[in-house]
Amino acid sequence: MIDARHKAALGEILGDSGIVANAADMAVYENGARYDQGRAAFVLRPRDTVQASACVAYCVREGIALVPQSGNTGLVSGSTPDGDGSQAVLSLDRMTQGFELDIDNRSLRLDAGFRLSDVNARLEQEGLFFPIDLGADPRVGGMLATNTGGSRFLRYGDVRRNVLGVKVVLADEQGTVLDLMSGLRKNNTGVDWKQLFIGTSGAFGIVTECVLNLEPLPRQVSTAYLVPRNGSDVMPLLRAMEERLGAYLSAFEGMSKNAVSAALSHVPSLKNPFQGGNIPHYVILAEISRSWTPRDGEQPLDAVLETVLADLWQDGALADAFVGPAHEMWALRHALSEGVKHLGRLIAFDLSFRRGDIMAFCDHMKAEMPARFPGVTICDFGHIGDGGVHFNLVVDKSASLDKDFEYRLRDWVFAVAVEKFHGSFSAEHGIGRKNQSYYDRYTQQKNKDLAVGLKRLTSPGRLGAVRFG
Repeated sequence: MIDARHKAALGEILGDSGIVANAADMAVYENGARYDQGRAAFVLRPRDTVQASACVAYCVREGIALVPQSGNTGLVSGSTPDGDGSQAVLSLDRMTQGFELDIDNRSLRLDAGFRLSDVNARLEQEGLFFPIDLGADPRVGGMLATNTGGSRFLRYGDVRRNVLGVKVVLADEQGTVLDLMSGLRKNNTGVDWKQLFIGTSGAFGIVTECVLNLEPLPRQVSTAYLVPRNGSDVMPLLRAMEERLGAYLSAFEGMSKNAVSAALSHVPSLKNPFQGGNIPHYVILAEISRSWTPRDGEQPLDAVLETVLADLWQDGALADAFVGPAHEMWALRHALSEGVKHLGRLIAFDLSFRRGDIMAFCDHMKAEMPARFPGVTICDFGHIGDGGVHFNLVVDKSASLDKDFEYRLRDWVFAVAVEKFHGSFSAEHGIGRKNQSYYDRYTQQKNKDLAVGLKRLTSPGRLGAVRFG
């Protein structure tokens, strides 16, 4: 329970409705999207940057550790408190007041508590959107803190590429507000300080407002499932589509048979699109798009895609391919995570590689896994076009596992990914408590020293779930 002295002081800042302190109401802030369960001392819910600054300043002066929390959709325990009950959560969920659209600049200035779905619903009538496509529905502040990517990274890039400005509350005794809210796309006058707060898990400061780059909403979309003859044909297919389609290509998503089977089993309403219901060993969801409505005499996108696929068929890399309704094809892709999660005990990895190494890594693990960890099922899928793979491992719920099983499994997977294939142990999900030990292990000491120095300079208070030291 919150100390009466703290409750009175913070109540002056937030009002009683801005503080959550009873166990039942705090549960939604304490428990993460997947397995992690913490215990908070209390939850603070500021409405704007001024209140956030005052709360942070008070907590720093009083030595209270703060964990910033946005939509709480992360999967690496980066937004929830640990189990000792001493950390307070600072939630952005009431920070949804400012929303200023600049049509000419194709940008949006808004508070960090808006959910991605709300942002794009408002922008749709203007023919614009924030082009980060995710299966979850996070709040914008958390998207910046973790530098999310998504399924259309290939076309639009990650959050870092699509942020023009930020406003940040630093964890010092003054709750300093750093205003970097420029809407400029070109500003070569020194260090681009906003990038310090994007992708660093909230440890250097809390993003409370931002300016986002927007893109024209696609007006024409065509999607297809591609079935490569074998894993070695995946990269040649990607290169060939990039060569033939250029900027039209907006997604190139890989899906393994196990992942697709799990999704179809978990969501009976999904249509099995494969001939005879036989799911191929590996499937690629490819999407091309245009931002304008069809023009007279212009070849429809379905015809463009079918022509390219016919060429690829002649090259011999395709075993099968067919164009289909975009909503049906994406529905299957977006159901993969939940389908895999319901197969059993899920141990998930978010990895990235040079594009040419993805299939080699997956093939290596499928060959080695049965001997090293029998009973573990690999259900991989991911953003092949940008080098990312969600390497999901499922263990039967009835299996009897010793307490060190998951640690041994994680150590082995990360060692192969980082040491053998020179990949990253976190492509999109950030660090968080689940990945802390691997940050400590695989980050060069000089990089850690620089991070520690920046943390002391920006936010010397106890901020965030991540240790950069």
